[in-house]
Amino acid sequence: MGNRFEITVVAADAAWASACIAAAVAEIQRIEQLLSTYIATSATNQINAAAGIMPVQVPAEVIQLIQRAQHISAITQGAFDLSYGSVDKRFWNFDQTMTVLPDAASAKAAVRLINFKNIIVDTQAATVMLKEKGMRIGFGGIGKGYAADKAKQVLQDLGVESGIVNASGDLVTWGKQADASPWTIGIAHPDKADLPFSKLELNNMAIATSGNYEKYVLIDGVKYSHTIDPHTGYPIQGIKSVSVICPHAELADALTTPISIMGLSAGMYMVNQLKDVACIIIDDENKMYTTDNIHLL
Repeated sequence: MGNRFEITVVAADAAWASACIAAAVAEIQRIEQLLSTYIATSATNQINAAAGIMPVQVPAEVIQLIQRAQHISAITQGAFDLSYGSVDKRFWNFDQTMTVLPDAASAKAAVRLINFKNIIVDTQAATVMLKEKGMRIGFGGIGKGYAADKAKQVLQDLGVESGIVNASGDLVTWGKQADASPWTIGIAHPDKADLPFSKLELNNMAIATSGNYEKYVLIDGVKYSHTIDPHTGYPIQGIKSVSVICPHAELADALTTPISIMGLSAGMYMVNQLKDVACIIIDDENKMYTTDNIHLL
């Protein structure tokens, strides 16, 4: 899935633990076959190939994942959008060749096909259709969290009582460590990603973090994040990182980027309306903001 997964289980029998982990890896690989844009036969690529032409029949779990994604798009007013894959990469490639900003009109045109309302789902026919030619969907903002949750479920079904599935920093925990202490998770420092900014204890919860330290470009001394606002076509500014804590990795994964796009006030307000969801935001001045239900160590 273009990400590094690390799976940890607490068990007395190493051979049994290894077999459980292998089953979880197989589940992640199964989901990769469904969702990856790098696999020609994936449901994602079949949907994209038929954009503006016809609906495509896909497995029920893909329909359900798209429906949950559409709900997140609605509550974030389009800041989260599966059709972000439609963005014209010529304008924002975030590599060494990028030395100037695109003009506002060009940037806006580059995101014109991003519109979650044009992802048409027919649950009875089990089909998905992209309304406009050239539209593309991608599960990069929700897929690894979904895979982490599914791998956790496989492990729990096999009897694993404690563990972690870590999908490149988006992770889900359950149970406790071998010494019965809670899992302790570090929040990456936005300027030094290999160092913790703070830490917190997690018990049967997931956490995901999105930050501008992951991928960015410097132009005239200004750092521009890889996170594009789908409304403007320009990178977001003002927020260095967002961490979301909630019971499911899928939701945590999906909320981090839209909160960054919505900004501090709107993002915090939205999170405070969501049940069992907490948030940590670090702004460009390295000031930390947390929802009331956060207890940092």
